[in-house]
Amino acid sequence: MQPDFQIGVIGAGFAGVIAALRLQQSGRKSFVIFEKAAEVGGTWRDNVYPGCACDVPSHLYSISFAPNPHWTKMYSSQSEIWEYMKEVVQKNDLEKHIRYNREIVQYEFVEPEGFWKLTDRQGNTTTVRMVIAALGPFSRPQLPHLKGIASFHGKQMHSTQWDRSYSLKGKRVAVIGTGASAVQIVPTIAPEVAHLTVFQRNAAWVSDRFDREIPPFFKKWLQTFPVLQKLIRALLYSLLEFRGRLFIGNAALHKFFTNLSLKKLKREVHDPELRRKLTPAYQYGCKRILVSDDYWPAFNRPNVDLETAGIAAITPAGIQTTAGKEHYVDTIILATGFEVADFTTDMKIIGRNGRELFGEWQRAGLEAYKGTMMSGFPNLAFLLGPNTGLGHSSVLQMMEAQMNYVIDYIALLESQGEKAYLDVKPTVQRAYNDALQRQFDGTVWASGCKSWYLNSNGKVTTLYPRLLPQFRRETAQVEASEYELVHVM
Repeated sequence: MQPDFQIGVIGAGFAGVIAALRLQQSGRKSFVIFEKAAEVGGTWRDNVYPGCACDVPSHLYSISFAPNPHWTKMYSSQSEIWEYMKEVVQKNDLEKHIRYNREIVQYEFVEPEGFWKLTDRQGNTTTVRMVIAALGPFSRPQLPHLKGIASFHGKQMHSTQWDRSYSLKGKRVAVIGTGASAVQIVPTIAPEVAHLTVFQRNAAWVSDRFDREIPPFFKKWLQTFPVLQKLIRALLYSLLEFRGRLFIGNAALHKFFTNLSLKKLKREVHDPELRRKLTPAYQYGCKRILVSDDYWPAFNRPNVDLETAGIAAITPAGIQTTAGKEHYVDTIILATGFEVADFTTDMKIIGRNGRELFGEWQRAGLEAYKGTMMSGFPNLAFLLGPNTGLGHSSVLQMMEAQMNYVIDYIALLESQGEKAYLDVKPTVQRAYNDALQRQFDGTVWASGCKSWYLNSNGKVTTLYPRLLPQFRRETAQVEASEYELVHVM
């Protein structure tokens, strides 16, 4: 029995688009992309909250082999990134491969045939020889378990589920959270709301953004001389890799950037007591460093307050703190991020001998081989899987490195004939992850703070513990000896 397609790509966000482009470049045409929504875009389609933008420079946060000379700012907005993605899909004729409104909820490896059976939420099935899961880590909103949250009579919404038909003008608003989405929402909505209270559990480190409009003449140069854009990209890459050393043990760089952030805080926030509350009590970089030029200055506004007492309960009229104060608000914005380190989903991935991947991950923590392959789940690759996140640069580069590995894997698989599959050896996966976890020793992520980088057991399951060049070397090619080759009848 022949599968319907050779390769199935799950998701049409950046990872899915990069996967499809690389498959296309390699001359492979038998692939299908399943997208649960009606359009491409992933997180850049879904996150439409005020101020949503990227915190990596535009010319680096783009696909290396699909450059865009038309970026309007140093840091692109959500709408501009989404338009770029749609243009890439159209320009490369990927639409014919995409099946929209097809959410795959079950992957089942059929061992006697050596292929995967994919089932969508409507019950339709498709068979493929190999699966590339491009699900993305920022697709499952983290909803806080707050007492009385269902009793609130006003408007509440998570940053990923923004209601653009609802006006905040003149409203009393509470923002719960001080992460990457809050740092963009707060300064954007502060001028229009009657009053804004930001509920902070932990202060955040913030670095300068230095965002600027890109002049029309410079965009013209980039379009005329493509090599110039490559040089800019290489420069940005080198600067961020240099800065990335502060995360992995360079004490001098760590002290330098810590002091830069503290000086920025002193410069941008006028009130000493407020500065004290906004000063983090953990090492710079242990949690995600936020990039903003207008977040801290927003707290100088007379209509913006910072609340550092814990939340005791949500009441019908607002939020009650553990200090006994009640904040009466019309709107609650949950800027509480995503489920990343711990995995909860109704999706099922069933591998050899009936093993179920997400159940195993929930019990033992997320783990993969080079963040890409899983022992017991042959011919299945994850893009931006466990331990492939970055604290210092563009994750699109990680996706591209992983696709180098996946393309090499596919070539090895094809060389074995149609009736075969490859499964990474469990000892190989175990040795890799043991070594990977040891590499966190001495990094800022092992300095003791609690963040979404760690799962509920305190294990770092999201980040890669070194810089990009090392990961690129690790994923440069597949070693056949690390895989079990199985021929099926």
